[in-house]
Amino acid sequence: MATTNIMGSATYTQTFEILSCSPVRVSELKQKFISFSVVNILLSITAILGNSLILVALHKESSLNPPSKLLYRCLATTDLLVGLVSQPLHATYCISVVLEHWSICRYARDAGYMASYALCGVSLLTLTAISVDRLLAMLLRLRYKEIVTLRRTYIILAIVWVVCLVAGLFSHLNYRIALWYSFIIIPSCLIISIASYIRIFRALGHHQAQIQDHARQQPSQANVLNMARYRKAVYSTLWVQLALVVCYIPELTVKIVISLCTKRCSNFFIIQGMTIVLLFFNSTLNPFLYCWKISELRRAVKQTIRQAICNAEGSACFFYHYHNLPSSRWD
Repeated sequence: MATTNIMGSATYTQTFEILSCSPVRVSELKQKFISFSVVNILLSITAILGNSLILVALHKESSLNPPSKLLYRCLATTDLLVGLVSQPLHATYCISVVLEHWSICRYARDAGYMASYALCGVSLLTLTAISVDRLLAMLLRLRYKEIVTLRRTYIILAIVWVVCLVAGLFSHLNYRIALWYSFIIIPSCLIISIASYIRIFRALGHHQAQIQDHARQQPSQANVLNMARYRKAVYSTLWVQLALVVCYIPELTVKIVISLCTKRCSNFFIIQGMTIVLLFFNSTLNPFLYCWKISELRRAVKQTIRQAICNAEGSACFFYHYHNLPSSRWD
């Protein structure tokens, strides 16, 4: 019975995909597709600019822990590729529907879906790795740098990319496998992340209680500063994680509803278009979250922008840069 339901849902989903590149409802949806294409182009530009700036800033920033820095680089690279690949393909799909170029429509739809499926998987798994990395930093303490090395982080991320690229390919070749992959990977990542943050906040609460219990004993100033910096890093990653969940859950919900739908759900063309825009918006939102919550990156981004302005204005900017150099170090 379960197999029949999955096969039936997959068959309907394939029918839904076929209808997405057909003239069935083009006349009444044309204006909506034009709007979606414009929004995707704008979000593509902001995602490219924002994440390029973050990658340059990460290259310059040396105070971040190398494995953590690599994880953020991976996340920013994924968001950059969303702006370079996924969003232009989706905009091409929307425009081809309006112009009724069905061969281009099918190519852009399939290529865009595979790229988005793979890149979203990388983002989700990378954020899960970041939450585990923060937990290990708490549990391992002095042994953290010995166990969580840059080489091991590279290996883990390479595995993540290979798995997600293969999953992206299968998402087009066999929808049932893609469906099961989503139902297993997404809840697993969320459970691991939630469990990691619960354990982290319990440990932080226990640490705070210890400080209060030993209030008469003056705690190490270095220990207090390290714990404050760690707490700030945890909250920074938590904000990025929550943003991903808020942006991804609507699209996942629509996919589940479409897979379970037994009738013609024509309204889901518009609803899915809106959830895809929200999903892509996450790639534009993340650079702002990094600058807002991570002070080291914020300083590096400010410095990068100042240098870009100076390079554009030429030697006239030299005096301004020289005059502001001491203060820029303490922003």
